[in-house]
Amino acid sequence: MIPIPGGTFAMGSDKHYPEEAPVHRVKVSAFWIDKAPVTNAQFDAFVRATGYVTFAEIAPRAEDYPNALPHMLQPGSMVFSPPRRPVDLRDWSQWWEFRFGADWRHPYGPGSSIEGLDDHPVVHVALQDAEAYAKWAGKSLPSEAEWEFAARGGLEGTEFAWGDELNPGGRQMANTWQGEFPRENLVLDGYERTSPVGAFPANGFGVCDMIGNVWEWTGDWYAPRHPDDAPKPCCIPKNPRGPSAERSFDPQQPMVRIPRKVVKGGSHLCAPNYCRRYRPAARHAQPIDTSTSHIGFRCVRRDENWTGLRGGASQMA
Repeated sequence: MIPIPGGTFAMGSDKHYPEEAPVHRVKVSAFWIDKAPVTNAQFDAFVRATGYVTFAEIAPRAEDYPNALPHMLQPGSMVFSPPRRPVDLRDWSQWWEFRFGADWRHPYGPGSSIEGLDDHPVVHVALQDAEAYAKWAGKSLPSEAEWEFAARGGLEGTEFAWGDELNPGGRQMANTWQGEFPRENLVLDGYERTSPVGAFPANGFGVCDMIGNVWEWTGDWYAPRHPDDAPKPCCIPKNPRGPSAERSFDPQQPMVRIPRKVVKGGSHLCAPNYCRRYRPAARHAQPIDTSTSHIGFRCVRRDENWTGLRGGASQMA
């Protein structure tokens, strides 16, 4: 894990998507954060130690999804499937498929595996899976403010985690999408899907992969905007958290009462023509009952005096 000093910073953005506004100053205490997203190898160790079964490996219950077609009540997860022709970018169903048998061990469905992907981020983890791993590891999921502070790497006001240019000097700084999403992937960064953690430069704090590769769960419930009240200099919020679960439902789907958490960082599917969320300020609402092929997580510890040692073995990486 990497120690992150406490500090005050300008959270959010007034220049991009409306859910990122308004910019507001917040303060976070010092904490530790995983250097990289939790990998397949690390998650495998957790499963072997506990016998844990992930959300995607369990068939949905009909009583939880009363409008679901009976044949859809099978274990599975959402998998990105690029179309072969131009599609309407307003219709995400043109490139996302609920695939039976897709889970963290089988990221693209039956017949696929994570062989050779030990150092790639684990995916197809729902919120409860990330929380279960964090509890087992003696850690927690980061708050949105903690995550964004760590992602900025000590930079104030820059658009990206490394400065104001997406590809400074033509260099690919994160695993994102190059080309016309969702059907043309030029793979200029070398990776069509996920990449090994640490394949791209760490930020100013020494933290890797906070931008691109996979979206990451946070512990905060989602609201469509940051708080509007501009705090006075003497009253900057410290360690803020999101709204209550009751306020995190999707207003566009009033009949679907599934709360949403904030995910951060963007993924290998974020592209300039569709999703410019490969920035520290970017945020997205993710239903807690949904796992996908591009969402993972990392953990934090909030004990400022934690040494990174457990049982005599260093946890620093």
